[in-house]
Amino acid sequence: MMWLQIIIYVCVALYFLTLISVIFNVILENRNPVRTLAWIVVMVAIPLAGFLFYFYFGVNYRKIKMFSRKGLGDMKWLQYMSEDQKQLIKKSEFLQRRDTVAVRKLMTLLLNNSKALLTRYNQVEVLDNGVETFPALFKALWQAKKFIHLEYYIMNEGRLLTELKNILLAKAAEGVEIRIIYDDVGSWSLSKGFVRELRTAGIQIYPFLPVRFRQFARKANYRNHRKIAVIDGVVGFVGGLNIADRYVDGVPGIGVWRDTHLKVIGEAVTSLQVIFLIDWYFVRQKLLLNKDEYLPYVKADSNVVVQTVTSGPDSDWASIQQSYFTLINMAKRYVFISTPYFMPGETTLNSLKTAAMSGVDVRILLPHKSDSKLTYWCTRSYIEELLEAGVKIYWYKKGINHCKVIITDGIVASVGSANMDIRSFEQNFEVNMIIYDREVVKKLATDFANDLKDSVESTIQHWKFRHKRERVYESMARLFAPLL
Repeated sequence: MMWLQIIIYVCVALYFLTLISVIFNVILENRNPVRTLAWIVVMVAIPLAGFLFYFYFGVNYRKIKMFSRKGLGDMKWLQYMSEDQKQLIKKSEFLQRRDTVAVRKLMTLLLNNSKALLTRYNQVEVLDNGVETFPALFKALWQAKKFIHLEYYIMNEGRLLTELKNILLAKAAEGVEIRIIYDDVGSWSLSKGFVRELRTAGIQIYPFLPVRFRQFARKANYRNHRKIAVIDGVVGFVGGLNIADRYVDGVPGIGVWRDTHLKVIGEAVTSLQVIFLIDWYFVRQKLLLNKDEYLPYVKADSNVVVQTVTSGPDSDWASIQQSYFTLINMAKRYVFISTPYFMPGETTLNSLKTAAMSGVDVRILLPHKSDSKLTYWCTRSYIEELLEAGVKIYWYKKGINHCKVIITDGIVASVGSANMDIRSFEQNFEVNMIIYDREVVKKLATDFANDLKDSVESTIQHWKFRHKRERVYESMARLFAPLL
C-alpha cells in the first residue's frame, strides 16, 4: 500500500513538473497573450486532458520548424528572382498607370514573405461552382499528354470521384505520369480499395501527413487544405472546391453549394507546380524541382498579372493572413469579403473596423447555415462589434457559400483555399492566387453582388435584440476562438 502511494505521488509530481515545463514553453513562444492565457487555463483547469489537448493541437510547428524544407536546397533561384522583381516593381514594370502605390506594396510584401513570384502572361477564368468547375477540370485531364498532378484536402467517393478515377486510369494506360496527394484527415473516408486500384494502374497516390487516430491525432490541425490541379505544366486549377458530390449536388436540407475556383493558363501554372512539387517532397522525400520537364515555361496570350501565395507550418511568415490584412488596409473605396468561416483574430478584426470607420464600404458575406456548429456560433460573436463600426454583414440563404474571396477597389482580388480564421492563417497548408486585373476582378465583384441578392443583411438594431440564449452560445464559443 505504501509503495502504491509512493508511485502515485511520483506520478503526480512528474505530471506537474511536465505541466509547468509545457506552460513555461508556451510563454516563451511569445504568442498572442490571449492565446497563451487560453492554453494555460485549459491545461490547468482540465488536468491531463488539457495537457493532451495542447500536445495534439496547440504546438506551434512553424516555430519549432517541424515541417522543414531541408533537402530542397536553398532554392536560391527563387530568392534571386524575387529580388529582381522587387526592383522591377520599384520601376512600375508590373503596374498599370491607374493602379495605386498600395498595389505595389502588396506585391512587394508577398515577394518578401512567401517568395510569391509575379507572373504577367496568364489567362484566368473564374468558375462559379462545381457545375462549371468539374467539366472544365475533367476536359483538361482528358487532354493531358505528359503528367497530371492533383492535390486535394477532401476526396470523397461518389459519382465525381468515380468519373475522375476512370479518367486517370485511362490516362495512366496511355503512359501519362500521375501523382496525387490527398489529406489523410480531410479524406478520411477514402477506401483502401480505391487507393489500391490506382496504385495497381501505376498511379502514385499518397496521403499527406498520415495519422493513426484521426480524432486525436497530434497533427490533426496541421492539414493540407490546398486544392491544386496541374496538367502538363500548362493548365492549372486552384480555389475552394474539393472532389465530392456535394460540390455539385448541394447539401440535403440546406441547398446548393456555392464556391469559386480558377482555371489558369500561363506562367502562374509554374507557381502551382512548384507548390505541388514541394508538397510531394514532404510526402515522398523525392525531389522533382530540379527536373525541367516538370517546369515548362508557358506564356498565355493574355497578360493577367498573378501572384500565387502560400502559407503553412513550413513557412516563416503567416503570408496569407498578411495579404488579407493588406487587402483590407489598402482599400480606398470598398473591400468585399466572402468566407465560410470567420474567426479573424484581433489584428484582422481591428483592420476591418478601422476601414469601415474610415469610410470604406466593407461588406462580409457569411453562410446562413454552417457545417460546424462551434465555428458558426464563434463567427456570430464578432458580428455586433463589426456592425457598430459600420461593417455590413450579409448571410447567404440559398445554400452554403463556401467561397474564399476578397475584392479591393476593383483592382485586386484574392481567391483560394484559405478561410478568414486562425486555422487557415496559422495551422493549415493553404494556397491563394492574388489577381491584379480589372476584368477578372470585375467578374468576381459581379458574382459577389449576385450572391448578395440571395442573402439577408443584418442591422445593428435587429442584432442587438437577438435572444439572450444566442448571446450565451456566442460567448461560450468565443472562448474557444484562440484554440480553433
